[in-house]
Amino acid sequence: MSKPKVAFIGTGGTIASLGRGPLDLQDYGATGNVMHADEILAKWPETALVADVIPVRYRNIASPAIGFPEWKGLVALCQQLERDTPDLAGIVIGHGTATLEETAYFLNLTVKVAIPVVLVGAQRPSSALSSDAGMNLVSAIRVAASPDARGMGVLVVLNDEIHAAREVTKTSTLRLQTFRTPDFGVLGHADGDAVAFYRRPVRRHAPDTEFDVSALAALPRVDISYSYAGGDGVAARAFVAAGARGIIAAGFAPGFCPPGEAEALTEAAKQGVLVVQCTRAGSGRTFRSTKLQQAGFLIADNLNPQKARILLALALTVTNDPEAIMRMFRTY
Repeated sequence: MSKPKVAFIGTGGTIASLGRGPLDLQDYGATGNVMHADEILAKWPETALVADVIPVRYRNIASPAIGFPEWKGLVALCQQLERDTPDLAGIVIGHGTATLEETAYFLNLTVKVAIPVVLVGAQRPSSALSSDAGMNLVSAIRVAASPDARGMGVLVVLNDEIHAAREVTKTSTLRLQTFRTPDFGVLGHADGDAVAFYRRPVRRHAPDTEFDVSALAALPRVDISYSYAGGDGVAARAFVAAGARGIIAAGFAPGFCPPGEAEALTEAAKQGVLVVQCTRAGSGRTFRSTKLQQAGFLIADNLNPQKARILLALALTVTNDPEAIMRMFRTY
């Protein structure tokens, strides 16, 4: 029986890194030894047991340095792979965990492929004792090859768990179970005997979205203003001065800012900057209170600040109308 065909795109990250030795669990980045996709597959030959994996070199880049140019490139590459590779069952993207959730959500809003796209990373480098890199990669390949993964949007797989791109977030600096979906939990598991799904994302996702980045040179500037006791709004005013078209207010739960910050954000809204109220809590919905409505603020629903920023930036490539953008936050 033939094995499914899966493409593996390498972008660097811990999963691609080799440290000084098996106990180098944290400072491995100092070596600068980062494998490309084909080298990662050679390091973990067990991947060939579950699929015919096609290595695709992209560029190795530390995930804190990833942004719109790399996202746009990945969108184009995924679409090219689906178009040019007969019988391709799915695509796996190896990625550093720092911004993995942001890349996943961006792709979830923009990539136009019908096959599964799965992001995978690791908490321990491939050279480490008890590295999670190999098993995470095998699991991600199995999920990408699974017919049940179709129609789920972009997925994230680590620690045997399958998460939706919209909902997952990194919650721990070092623990293997770092990626969690607050409030709702995993979509399913990649166990030894089966890839098992138990729920489906209901928000609109790739490939059926209204966002097209193919002709964009950059995204509109959207910044995040983080609330803290005594915040005076200096950051928000600086964002406006820098040309921000949107600001995400990462406020206190369930959606408040200190007076100084609220005043600055209200001024920004009066100048035509789209202000979207979010929270720093890590889970839960925001509520469009009377005060928020009077200030002209929108709300982020239950998106965390970093994902709300991505959606607002993409929304601003389509429209400046607040009600239309509010509809997008209810939709995606």
